[in-house]
Amino acid sequence: MPEERRGGGEERKVGRLQDRVTLITGASRGLGAALAERFAAEGARLILVARTTGGLEEVDDRVRAQGGEATLVPLDLLDGASIDQLGAVLLERFGQLDILIGNAGELGVLSPISHIEPKVFQRVMALNAMANFHLIRSLDALLRAGPAGRAIFVTSEVALYPRQYWAAYAASKAALEAIAMTYAAETERTRLRVNLVDPGPMRTRLRAQAYPGENPGLRPDPAELTDLFVELAEAGSTRHGELICLARDGRQAR
Repeated sequence: MPEERRGGGEERKVGRLQDRVTLITGASRGLGAALAERFAAEGARLILVARTTGGLEEVDDRVRAQGGEATLVPLDLLDGASIDQLGAVLLERFGQLDILIGNAGELGVLSPISHIEPKVFQRVMALNAMANFHLIRSLDALLRAGPAGRAIFVTSEVALYPRQYWAAYAASKAALEAIAMTYAAETERTRLRVNLVDPGPMRTRLRAQAYPGENPGLRPDPAELTDLFVELAEAGSTRHGELICLARDGRQAR
């Protein structure tokens, strides 16, 4: 069962996302953890999803330290059936869902296509693409029901610019982009806004796995890249159906 943990008795300032119920996947580390802390600082009510309970609790401790609150949901996103039940659970628990951030992702292996084991390729596709499909199926009604639903999915430039040895990750992100853009087209006449964000290279475990010899100090900390997510998640945002690429020298849409 989800576990709700609240911060101390300190009164929080009204933030840009005050009381907006936000679900973040891959919230135990990296960009997901950074978004959890930033959204908490902006007053959001958090639902943090990840496979590892320990990682979630560490993030939650930091959220609580700044007066935030979170509901922890240890969930393997490869389990589509459990994701399918999530919408009903959240409806009963919260009665609403304002923001979905589909952030969880897995690199798999960097290898020639002919050398990738099918089970590895299938796992990457399942987590990076199929899990988000299940999230949309499960949470669509909740997101549409509110006055300003927002869905933000995290992608990568390799979806558009494939490179050697990245077949599994590139294919999964290309599939995610197709799913998200189709969802955006289907929700054009609703109050729900759907966008994709490519944060670019970050100082994360996935980046270190892909480039083990790289100096991590050359890449920005994920916490430095959270501004755009807050902007897109705000009730007043009108951006829709965009794929926004963040780079160290600015941003551009494609």
